[in-house]
Amino acid sequence: MELDFLWLILALLLGGSVFAFAFLKRFNEWYYVGRLGKTKYPLPPGDMGYGRTGIYKTYMFGSPSVIVCIPETCRMVLTDDERFKLGYPKATTILTGKDGPTFQSKQANAPSIFKISHKKSLFEFSRVLKLLFKVAGKRSFHGISNAEHKRLRKLTTSPINGHKALAGYIDLIEGIVINSLEEWANMEQPIELLTELRKAAFKVITNIFISTHSESVSSSVENLYGDLNAGIKSQAINLPGFAFHRALKARKKLVKVFQAILDKKRAMNIKANSVQTEVKKDMMDLLLGVKNEDGRQLEDEDIIDLLIVFMLAGHESSAHGALWAVIYLSQNPELFRKAKEEQQEIVKRRPPTQKGLNLTEIRQMGYLYKVIDETLRRTSISFSLFRQAKEDVNLNGYLIPKGWKVLVWNRGVHMDPENYSNPKDFDPSRWDNYTPKAGSFLPFGAGSRYCPGSDLAKLEIAIFLHHFLLNYNVERLNPDCPVKWLPIARPVDMCVARIIKVA
Repeated sequence: MELDFLWLILALLLGGSVFAFAFLKRFNEWYYVGRLGKTKYPLPPGDMGYGRTGIYKTYMFGSPSVIVCIPETCRMVLTDDERFKLGYPKATTILTGKDGPTFQSKQANAPSIFKISHKKSLFEFSRVLKLLFKVAGKRSFHGISNAEHKRLRKLTTSPINGHKALAGYIDLIEGIVINSLEEWANMEQPIELLTELRKAAFKVITNIFISTHSESVSSSVENLYGDLNAGIKSQAINLPGFAFHRALKARKKLVKVFQAILDKKRAMNIKANSVQTEVKKDMMDLLLGVKNEDGRQLEDEDIIDLLIVFMLAGHESSAHGALWAVIYLSQNPELFRKAKEEQQEIVKRRPPTQKGLNLTEIRQMGYLYKVIDETLRRTSISFSLFRQAKEDVNLNGYLIPKGWKVLVWNRGVHMDPENYSNPKDFDPSRWDNYTPKAGSFLPFGAGSRYCPGSDLAKLEIAIFLHHFLLNYNVERLNPDCPVKWLPIARPVDMCVARIIKVA
């Protein structure tokens, strides 16, 4: 009798779930599609519940959405700034700052009247990534010209882009990598490799962005970023027990930490200027000095928003990229051997007086960079890029209504056999003499918002793999551990492993 009752309960729950799904699907179809009336172009296929083609309508993150996963269509969406704007979920926009940056007058209490767009473009720092955590703020970037947009983007990304800047980071990254690997190899107990890689990457990014305060900040805010990242794509429910609530509390604490550093930085810069002392500039110093043509500067809240986003995306993308490269290489001993031999040859050619890597050697890592590109393709650290139609758009003969979200599903693009043969195989040789067609390789986005930190992220991964391949191996305790794919692909156990130093 009790067993029959249990089956009855299960049947009712299952039936109720099916009914609820069918009801919500029909409601969404009626509410978002029916009220459009007769349109010149048809909507993409799909039924606000699921779809099976390269462009289809659905309902995701609380909004009617169109998913695109064909290279040509992805490229069109990502490069069309006139008709598409950023369209990330509500939780993302709140946790990374609601508004776009404004400039303030040199005079206290002057109104913020000059709107700029660099926050939205800089927001893609490492999607890669990551990360993809861009902001569609209340204050739009349409108030300035494209030329001003490009000028401000170039100014504020100079510390994380370009050969000269990258060459200056090699010693910093290499020192952190060497010390971290040595420490992990000496651990008596296995480590969570992803957790440790995040810590190492966080040391790098804090040194780049707030160099003089990196040591004091790193340990205090690292856990806050863990909570922030967990809530970035969650439902925006601000109640105890929900990921968004914890993330919002973490953001508030981060704001206080960075405000205190800003105050100290400003005082240090004033003192240095008074005695005409040359001080090495980091990202926070640069943002403090950004001015428009009228001499107005960024407000503190906008600088803090930028730093919060930069430092989140900047360490997550490189940590996950390094992790998956290690996993794939360890699963393929022949590829591991080939990558290691290339690094050994680079060291053999090194003059005896040279200590450590330089940019010339990194440019010689042809096979290793194919490993990195294949890792980014196979894993797709950022599963989707979010846009929103600013007007009714005709996309390949289909109507994208104004206000609907468009999700460029780069994970679908990267794993499509039409774009990559045997896409589930980890095969760096597929990149031999191969240039992907436009829109088919999107680890760092495309168009005007292509991630400005992509070269830095790949540099970090390359330096880590260089030292790992030469001197270490990995022994995973749970090699068949299942993978959690959202929001970023990772082993459920965070890759519990032993790092073993080799002769």
